[in-house]
Amino acid sequence: MNPFLFPSSALIVANPAAGGHSPELVEELAARCRERLDAVTVHRTTGPGDATAAVRRALTGGPAGHGPQLVVAVGGDGTAHETAEGLLGQDDGPRAALLMIPAGSANSGYRMFWDDRPWQDAVAMVLAGRAAVRRTDLARLAETGAHVFLGSCTGLGAEILAARAAADGTTANGAPGGGSRGPGAGRERYARLLADTAARYRPYPGRVTVDGAVLAEGPTVLAGVGGGRYRAGQYLLLPRSEPDDGLLDVCVVGGRTDPALLPRLARDGSHLDLPDTAYGRGRRIVLERLDGERLVLEHDGELRDTIAATATFEVVPGALPVWAAHRARQGG
Repeated sequence: MNPFLFPSSALIVANPAAGGHSPELVEELAARCRERLDAVTVHRTTGPGDATAAVRRALTGGPAGHGPQLVVAVGGDGTAHETAEGLLGQDDGPRAALLMIPAGSANSGYRMFWDDRPWQDAVAMVLAGRAAVRRTDLARLAETGAHVFLGSCTGLGAEILAARAAADGTTANGAPGGGSRGPGAGRERYARLLADTAARYRPYPGRVTVDGAVLAEGPTVLAGVGGGRYRAGQYLLLPRSEPDDGLLDVCVVGGRTDPALLPRLARDGSHLDLPDTAYGRGRRIVLERLDGERLVLEHDGELRDTIAATATFEVVPGALPVWAAHRARQGG
């Protein structure tokens, strides 16, 4: 029996700083949950780390078995990452599963599990017991001990975040600051900055190893690792990835490729057809910069400036229960 079906209580974690956040969205979501659930609590985050702390308090602050079974992250990919972190390490096995509501600039996590389905439909399916809970793999970045939910990039995939911060400032989770609001505006801004960054980007000397075997070595435009297919909500960087197969996917685009081609090709996964692209899958993936300089690395939409020349990713299988649409049956 699925222990998550027909939850009786929910914690809604909403990020007011997210690019697509609105009080009306949160109120509508809470009202829909209260129609079906016995108890619904709304927590509005106040800064970095607050979502993680709020989830942990809700799961551990009362009698065993009385915490929320449904934890809803309302925001972008950074909010989803922090909320997921709070769900890890539940005593006596997981009792709560994550539902993401797209209210950020990218919403890659929501798209991974619900595609382009309206969030109202996703909520209705969960509350009616017509959705699935997928035990999603995470990655662990060995150099810092941090968990990676959606994925990580070096090279061009990370430089774009530095360019965005320099252009107009960002929040801690990578959501754009300043004027643009809403997922569409955020994705359009990201696409423009990515094109500008790609036009002047220079590859770095790198090597990528999968389970001890070298997958790629030489000038590197980008190396992406993770379990999520999409990055920035619109780029199909790891199109073969499954979030619960016990493996991490990695894609490496080599230096013979013009970086300016990637924004267009990565929208549908056509970058895999480039002769200078390598794709692999494994349990331990190591990214290296061979000139001794620091890797420019991001994961889950946030730059990580404490990494030296090496980043080691190890899969953590089935670590996070996530609500998702049922997968389509294969075959006729």
